[in-house]
Amino acid sequence: MRKQVPFLSAFFALAVLSLSIPQASQAQAFSDAGSYMTFIGDQQREIMKDYMSYTSAVAHGKSARKVENRRKELIQTVTETRKKIGSMGPYQGDKTLRDSTSAFLLISYHILTDDYGKIVNMEEVAEQSYDAMEAYLLAQDMADEKLQQASKRLQSTEKTFAGKHNIRLIENNDELSQKVQKANKVNNYYHEIYLIFFKSYKQELYLMDAIQQKNVNGIEQGKNTLAQYAAEGLTKLNKLQGLEGDKSLIMACRQTLEFYQSECKNSIPGMTNFYLKEENFAKIKKAFDSKREKDRTQADVNQYNNAVNELNKAVNEYNNSNKQVNADRQKAIENWNKTTQSFLDKHVPKYRKA
Repeated sequence: MRKQVPFLSAFFALAVLSLSIPQASQAQAFSDAGSYMTFIGDQQREIMKDYMSYTSAVAHGKSARKVENRRKELIQTVTETRKKIGSMGPYQGDKTLRDSTSAFLLISYHILTDDYGKIVNMEEVAEQSYDAMEAYLLAQDMADEKLQQASKRLQSTEKTFAGKHNIRLIENNDELSQKVQKANKVNNYYHEIYLIFFKSYKQELYLMDAIQQKNVNGIEQGKNTLAQYAAEGLTKLNKLQGLEGDKSLIMACRQTLEFYQSECKNSIPGMTNFYLKEENFAKIKKAFDSKREKDRTQADVNQYNNAVNELNKAVNEYNNSNKQVNADRQKAIENWNKTTQSFLDKHVPKYRKA
């Protein structure tokens, strides 16, 4: 099976506020509180640009080297921005905005390097089990939540600073901000459906392993569990809405789960039957071969011939079923991969930092 489409990393959405006053013409020449605050906002915006560039690279299938380079650029931008903010003097003795912004950027840096360093390591083992995948995605959500809380604290300080210095803030909803918000929305939506898909996908791998080992009990247990997971997944999908009217990801996931249901109902029983017939034949043949030819009765011969015929029939059914189920599986997984990439290409805004 092909490796699945890479995850869309969920870093963070910076809540940037624009000011109702002109921007400062020189970075460190703060003639009023508005220019002081605008300078800080402009530095945060540079981080947004690198974040969006990184997110776009991940979502639109850029090479691993390019993605990692964008992540390093994002970390570097956060580091440089924190140095710039930290070197600013307080505004008329008020250092709350400077210090709060610097603290926020320090948290951002640690999340990018420490939390996301762990997340990158988790990605290497995420596909080993559903629990590992769930933990991997949860770690992303927790890192994002940690930064969201820090962002709220910063926003509170910004509002207090603005009120103290008679600055009217207006919420920024420009193109870049909209792209960041859209990327995070798509990311959360994709993760929810991916987990539904992955739970059954991984269980089928366990089932295939039992089949390769000719473990009849393992096959039966794996088949029943897969059928259960697929049914649960379909129930969850029925409660989901499309993203902006686009139900393609839901449909692709549904088609895959329906394949797993069909596999459990129509293909696995034939495979189990083959292994049982094979095991039965081996026992009959062993007993048959253990007797000298002159000691074999007609009943022994009939039993042996019947076992041969049953095994041959089971072999043909197994081969035909296995060929068909492999073709159907490949079709389902390729459709999922293709649809996933098309979905991300369509909904995650493309962005290239100028």
